[in-house]
Amino acid sequence: MARNIYMTDGSPEGFFTAVFDGWRDKDAFIASSRAVQTALGDEFIPVPPDAEKAARVVRKLRRIDNACLYEIDCVLRTPDADREQAAFSYIRLLMAEKKPVRGMLTRPEVRRVRELSDRVGQERHRLTGFLRFRETADGVYYAPCAPDNDVVELLMPHFAARFKTFPFVIHDLSRGIAGLCNGREWKIVPAADAELVLSEEEEGFERLWKKYYAAVNIPSRRNVRQQKGYMPVRYWKFLPENPGEQP
Repeated sequence: MARNIYMTDGSPEGFFTAVFDGWRDKDAFIASSRAVQTALGDEFIPVPPDAEKAARVVRKLRRIDNACLYEIDCVLRTPDADREQAAFSYIRLLMAEKKPVRGMLTRPEVRRVRELSDRVGQERHRLTGFLRFRETADGVYYAPCAPDNDVVELLMPHFAARFKTFPFVIHDLSRGIAGLCNGREWKIVPAADAELVLSEEEEGFERLWKKYYAAVNIPSRRNVRQQKGYMPVRYWKFLPENPGEQP
């Protein structure tokens, strides 16, 4: 059956605008990527963000279940092609039930939202421990990363509270964005590749760390499978003690 595919710009505002526009269309499908699987006769409908329409949807959801907005936000941070449609199906169920539905695990739309939002929460939690900050020559602490999900914005409050007055940057290289904190407030900005000049102290600390790691490492007892279990390979390249560089 042919569908109307409401195409958004990938922003939360664009998504909620599409929810508003497609609400009365029982076959509506919302997406931000043309990578979604289509059928013969499907029609793409561009949806420009509209702040007023988006706000009306958000207000309605907040009255039914304020916590659902965090779940939806997490779903929209995943790279999955069906993320907008998964969130839309969840919203339809919420509106139909007029109450929180996260406990209705027999419903596929609830399970899908749980799966996607849990994935984002888990990666955010891992990166609070896996991120490695390096002091630059100008005194800013810099941490590069390339997470599967768009979690930099979720990481910023944790590290702003942890670093207190220290300026820092969390740079998502895969998405070209960065979280900047001046020691008081933070924001998310576009960010291209960075040229990193380390402070002398940082270079000294990294040499010491690598020496320590080499000293405690026992080549004959190296267990790569276990290392990958504790620390996923995609994070290795951002570690001073990169296990992949060990003999």
